[in-house]
Parts: sequence; C-alpha cells; structure tokens
Amino acid sequence: MDKKSFLKAGHAPTLFAAFLYFDLAFMVWVLLGPLGVQIAKDLGLSAAQKGLMVATPLLAGAVLRIVMGILVDQLKPKLAGVIGQIVVMAALCVAWQFGIHSFGQVLLLGVFLGVAGSSFAVALPLASRWYPPEHQGTALGIAGAGNSGTVLAALFAPSLAIAFGSWTSVFGLTLIPLAVVFVFYLIVAKDAPDCPPPKPLSEYIRMLKDRDAWWFMFFYAVTFGGFSGLASSLTIYFNAQYGLDPKTAGFFTAACVFAGSLVRPIGGNVADRIGGIKSLSLMYALAATFLIIVSYGMPTVWSAAAIFVGAMLALGMGNGAVFQLVPQRFRKEIGVMTGLVGMAGGIGGFYLASSLGYAKQITGSYQLGFLIFAGLAVLALLGLTGVKTRWRTTWGAAHLTSAKI
Repeated sequence: MDKKSFLKAGHAPTLFAAFLYFDLAFMVWVLLGPLGVQIAKDLGLSAAQKGLMVATPLLAGAVLRIVMGILVDQLKPKLAGVIGQIVVMAALCVAWQFGIHSFGQVLLLGVFLGVAGSSFAVALPLASRWYPPEHQGTALGIAGAGNSGTVLAALFAPSLAIAFGSWTSVFGLTLIPLAVVFVFYLIVAKDAPDCPPPKPLSEYIRMLKDRDAWWFMFFYAVTFGGFSGLASSLTIYFNAQYGLDPKTAGFFTAACVFAGSLVRPIGGNVADRIGGIKSLSLMYALAATFLIIVSYGMPTVWSAAAIFVGAMLALGMGNGAVFQLVPQRFRKEIGVMTGLVGMAGGIGGFYLASSLGYAKQITGSYQLGFLIFAGLAVLALLGLTGVKTRWRTTWGAAHLTSAKI
C-alpha cells in the first residue's frame, strides 16, 4: 500500500473517530461475556442460560444493525452514531443505578447492549465514504479494528468486578471512557461530502433479491459470527473446561480476542494486495481446521488458547477480507449492505454462542457446537469457490475496478 496515497485519499480524523467509537461500542457489546461467570454464579444460571445470556446482545445487535443502517441512510452516519451512543450510555446508567436481579433483567440489558453492536452499521460507512476503491480494504480494516474493544472487556471487566465488589459496578465505570469518546466523536467525526441521498426502505427488499448480497451475508456470518461468538463465550468456556477463576479466564480470553482484532486491518490490507477472494478462501480453510481441532478438547488451557488464537487470527483476517469485497460490489449501497451484512454477522455470533451453551448442557461437551460451526466455514469456502469466477468476470473485472478481487 502507498501510505502517502492512502493518507491523502481520505479523512484521517474521521477514520480515527470511527475506530474509537467502534472500539468502545464493541467493548460494551460483549460485556456480559467476560462477566458471565460472576453473573451466572449470583443468578444461579444453567449452562444453556449462560449461553443465551452472552448470545442475546449478539442477536439484538444483529437486528438493530438494520435499524441503524436505515438511520445512517436517512440521517447520515455521524448523527446515527450520536443517537446510538446516547442510548447505550443511558442503558448502562440504569443497570448501574438499579442493579440486575434476574435472568430476565440481564436479557433485557443484553437487548440494549445490542445497540452498541449496531455501531458496525455506522462506523464502517462513516469511514468507507471517504476512501476510493483501491483503499477500501485498508480503511475498513482500520475502522473495523475497533472490534479490539472485546479485548478491553475481557481484560478489565472481571478484575474491576472483583476490585469493586460487584459486577454491576462495571457498568458505571464503563460510562467514563464512553463519555470521553462521545465528546471526541462529536468534535472530530465528519460525514463525507459525497454521501449518497437517503434510500427508501424498499431498497433493503431490493438488495435481498440480489444473490450476491446473500453470499456476503453468509460469508460474514461465518467470519464475524465466529469471532464475536468466541469473544463472548471463551471466558465461560475457560472457566467450565479448565476451572479458571473469572479473572484468569478473562486474561486468556483477551489474548485470544486480541489476535483476531489485531489482524482485521491486516486482513483488509492483504486483500487489497492479493484480492479478497484468495485471502478469504485461505482464512475459511484455517478457521475450520482450528475449530475441528479444539472441538476434541485440548489437554491444557495453554494448548487450547494456542488453537483459539489460530482460529481468531483466521476469522479476524477473514472479516477484513469480506469488507474489502463488499464496497467493490455495492459501493452505492454501502449503508444498506453494511446493515444487512453486519446483521448476518451478529446472527452468526448468536448462533455460535448459544449453541455452545446448549451443546454443553445437552451432551456435557462443547464439541458439537464447535464442529457444526467448522462445517459452516467449509460450506463458506465451497460457496466462495463457486462464485469467484463470476465475480472476477463481472463486477470485479479488471477493466471495471482498480481493486484486486
């Protein structure tokens, strides 16, 4: 990548603001996962309930990404992001002040935390609209690296809950960095001057008639679904499988999640260089392999962590590769497609997180949950193999775009 060309092409302050907003939003989105062991102990939750608890924000975020995508189209990305941040901070404030006393209440909080997950539909269009096709993978990789916020949640949430004597205290403490980033976002972020005009709701229906839209939704359901599902579940997994206390389980989770979030911009940049299809194909093969290996149970927590790191690296780079391709195919509809594709990613995360909990409760092992998701990665690889020739000879042809497909 030509660094000078990239810096001149877009608006770096907005890109950084999009990253920070996305980063802290993702920290909040998966907050119930790192706190899951402590919440489950206080509320007396079963394995299936723990799985559903950490999966609920993922499903809510998936559905709300459509709502946020509509707001992005109607109000422009910056204002949509402002609204989302206010809703999340208000929900955390209520949970902190009044507490969470039942499984139903924690699920309701999870729905509101889903608003933070919908930030995906804001941050990516906010950044994408500033950059030309040849820099889309890198720009969206940088903005999308905000999923590193999941690392912050895993690192600090369990420790803060112990230090302050209550996991509800974490909700109040989280408001501090959220408020700081909110002010920075208000001052720095700017909408691109060539934002497309608002699209009617019928545009979403029209996009769903395009088979490429469904392919991208499926591809992202696997890459991002795998990443977010594991990020939300690993603290509980390490506690149940290896007997780690919440704090130590959080540290192991943070290490795994950090790997996946770190390489998202690398995945986008690699896709810019060699083409998204080639990069994504390799990532699916690696992710499936690692998930199959870990499904059989590793002898030590260290060996399990090593395999999860490998899986997260593949899934994280895959996230970057998918969003190198989406703007090439749907540049004029990027707001709508970010909402749809992001929704699918959240649904994938909900499925993995909830299925791991149900697999543990029904069979006494997490194996079935991992194996089924590995099978989905294989199906994604086969699907990508099936469409690559058509993509490279139609919208991805060399005479139509400067980007490598």
